[in-house]
Amino acid sequence: MATPSSAPALRVTFQGAARTVTGSMHLVEAGGVKLLLDCGLFQGRRAEERARNCCFPFDPRAIDVVVLSHAHIDHSGNLPNLVRQGFSGPIYCTPATLDLLSVMLTDSAKIQEEDAAYLNRHREPGEPPIEPLYERRDVFRTIKLACAIPYDRPHDILPGIQARFVDAGHLLGSAMVALHLEVGGKEHAITFTGDLGRRGLPILRDPAPIPPGELLISESTYGGHTHPPADSLVDGLEQVVRRTAERGGKVLVPAFSVGRTQTVLYYLHQLMSAGRLAPLPIFVDSPLASAATEVFRLHPECFDDETAVLLQDDPDLFGQKRVHYIQSVEESKRLNAVREPCVIIAASGMCESGRILHHLKHNIEDPRATVLIIGFQAPETLGRRLVERRPQVRILNKMLQVRAEVAVMNGFSSHADQQDFLSFLAPLAGQVRAVRLVHGEIDRAQALADSLRAAGFPDVQIPEPGDSFTLE
Repeated sequence: MATPSSAPALRVTFQGAARTVTGSMHLVEAGGVKLLLDCGLFQGRRAEERARNCCFPFDPRAIDVVVLSHAHIDHSGNLPNLVRQGFSGPIYCTPATLDLLSVMLTDSAKIQEEDAAYLNRHREPGEPPIEPLYERRDVFRTIKLACAIPYDRPHDILPGIQARFVDAGHLLGSAMVALHLEVGGKEHAITFTGDLGRRGLPILRDPAPIPPGELLISESTYGGHTHPPADSLVDGLEQVVRRTAERGGKVLVPAFSVGRTQTVLYYLHQLMSAGRLAPLPIFVDSPLASAATEVFRLHPECFDDETAVLLQDDPDLFGQKRVHYIQSVEESKRLNAVREPCVIIAASGMCESGRILHHLKHNIEDPRATVLIIGFQAPETLGRRLVERRPQVRILNKMLQVRAEVAVMNGFSSHADQQDFLSFLAPLAGQVRAVRLVHGEIDRAQALADSLRAAGFPDVQIPEPGDSFTLE
């Protein structure tokens, strides 16, 4: 392997999450070595998803190291495929990310295997069999390559390349990546925000200050958008659950199993403990969410001060006494027979797979029910169609009328909004040579780009997939 000083060019190529929100992946080439920032799954229409995820725009065997910002599948989910295709170097992440990675990638592999088996059962005669993108054995090999680095501890990951993780406040263990590189006798700094969290949300600490760098690669998911105040989330959730319960319906919450589910449980627990909501059954129909909640308990070092104090006084903060964690498919199916009001939280967050599909199928035509959307919904997903209030949607190959209430509460998002971005980024004006905005749809990224230019950043661009930026 060559050392970074053997060639002068430092190039970053934006291979994923360019002008879209999923599939985060950026290739850093520094004097003969290749470093990958994130290796996420692209999520969207099944055919496009498969085509994008199965083939990498580079040789996986040529990648020397992966630096992972956090465990969400759109940032980590294609790592086992990278390993399956020949990558064998280290994967650096924070300790909490490593623990989450094991449960999340195992669950992802299970979904890949089950989807392939389903498609093979329904393929036309003569069609070749479908192979899963990766299998659980690929996950085991991936986890063996993972190496944990605590926050704020610089670590030499390759000759002449140092990485430091800084708390991003987005998900348990999420990090910004500050790279220091010596290339051709020159020193360079690159900062990758990963996914930035919000100020004032419960459980996790607020994001730390963003480290300056010549090149800043920033997410832009909610550029130009302002979330409702965090305090209003409790009131909104209370109203949705109360009115649904009063009409005898179920509240269905499509939620990412890691992060969003724990936040909803936290708020429901607080509302019921304060007497603002009458106790009612809460079902978390996701083995992954159950396992992830246990990982949360293992990492109190990631919690903000308020949550740490609350946990000392109330170990039931995530609602174990009120929450039923569903494991088996049989248990999940029995929820269809529940007639009294309840809350059902199930993956996936964009309604594209998982047990939420079965609950939607059985309740979407029930006017007493509510589908509570609490996260970003990518284009062409079922979740986006529900947000768009389509009168009919296809669920598990069946067209159904949307008679249930669809409530949207984007305030639950753990992504920074426009005001957060300006607060985090404005202090770096004059310290950053170039900004490249990723992980955002073009209108959101453009709104943030305009604001950053007005704030004094001289070079702000929104790269196309495959575009590169070179530091000399």
